[in-house]
Amino acid sequence: MIEAVGLTKRYGDKTAVHNLSFQVRPGAVTGFLGPNGSGKSTTMRMILGLDNPTSGRVTIGGYPYRKLPNAPRHVGALLDAKAVHGGRAARNHLLSLAQLSGIPARRVDEVLGVVGLQDVAGKRSKGFSLGMGQRLGIAAALLGDPQVLLFDEPVNGLDPEGILWVRNLMKSLAAEGRTVFVSSHLMSEMALTADHLIVIGRGQLLADMSVKDFISANSADFARVRTPDTEPQQREKLTAALTDAGGHVLPEQDGALRVTGLPLPRISEIAHDTDVRLWELSPHQASLEEAYMRMTQGAVDYRSTIDQKAGLMQPLPPGVQPPMPVPGQGQPDWYAPPPPQQGGQAFTTPGQQQAGPYAAPAAPPAGQQPNPYAQPAPQDRAPAAADVPASPAATQSEDAR
Repeated sequence: MIEAVGLTKRYGDKTAVHNLSFQVRPGAVTGFLGPNGSGKSTTMRMILGLDNPTSGRVTIGGYPYRKLPNAPRHVGALLDAKAVHGGRAARNHLLSLAQLSGIPARRVDEVLGVVGLQDVAGKRSKGFSLGMGQRLGIAAALLGDPQVLLFDEPVNGLDPEGILWVRNLMKSLAAEGRTVFVSSHLMSEMALTADHLIVIGRGQLLADMSVKDFISANSADFARVRTPDTEPQQREKLTAALTDAGGHVLPEQDGALRVTGLPLPRISEIAHDTDVRLWELSPHQASLEEAYMRMTQGAVDYRSTIDQKAGLMQPLPPGVQPPMPVPGQGQPDWYAPPPPQQGGQAFTTPGQQQAGPYAAPAAPPAGQQPNPYAQPAPQDRAPAAADVPASPAATQSEDAR
């Protein structure tokens, strides 16, 4: 078990971690979350004795890391996958670590097989991709078969198969009774991997609870309700009925309603009693990402802004109208619409004939300006005499005349 009590770390006038206390228990995958600059890496370095805390203490199994006998046999860690001599082969890198810790050489070949690098064991690590470097770092962490494992962003650079492998590896290690502490910015992966969460912001503890409790405490479930778009009076009628029944109704940008305070069966009964047809009635449960964003929105140090492109935009050609703004663009929860193609074929309306790649452009609707950049359609007829350029001989004869 990892235990931190009043952990504080200052770098000059900068406080990276302040009075941080938590426990990482065995038998579960504990996710370590927080915005950039929140102190996650500093905390992990203090756990491993790489940084000395300004105050407080952190222990592994009741002992500071530096006082653990043969620490690599008890604790495995991946903090920086690039901390490898680039001119050394993968197997030799692991072999040197094994010899320093009294680990038999056969274990090196075992972990190379676990991470899938047995075929490149003799290649120098400087030629490894980011994902291969991550696998080599995980192999080094598993080398001593430790009971405590720390991983900082272990899925960086991995392909989908590698991410799935890491997820299953973490779960299997925890199922064996080991202590697994994982830091990551991928909320979707944490939702699938972690059993417990420790969330920090600006060096201070924000949450220490299970994933389910964290989502429930930092989000509100709601029902999504949609009435026929062609009958806005039904939406207004249902909104009034739901409000009278004690529900809280908010309109969404696409015309649907977000209803809280009422269960789905009650919403259905109210719609039936008020003679309102429903096109959609679906529950919505917040994701870990939504709950995380809500909790940490006040603890983000590096926040992006709108890109000011006014100085880079080219003036429009004469007669060309500027594009119409997209409704809802730039607002929270707005997503770009899908491209107007599916399976390589453009969408067509009923009764509209699919145009070929060389078809002539369709005539614009009444009142709409033609596209100034449209290319003229090729002609299927044989070229006329006037269309054929004159040969040089013919040109000379004309000049002679």
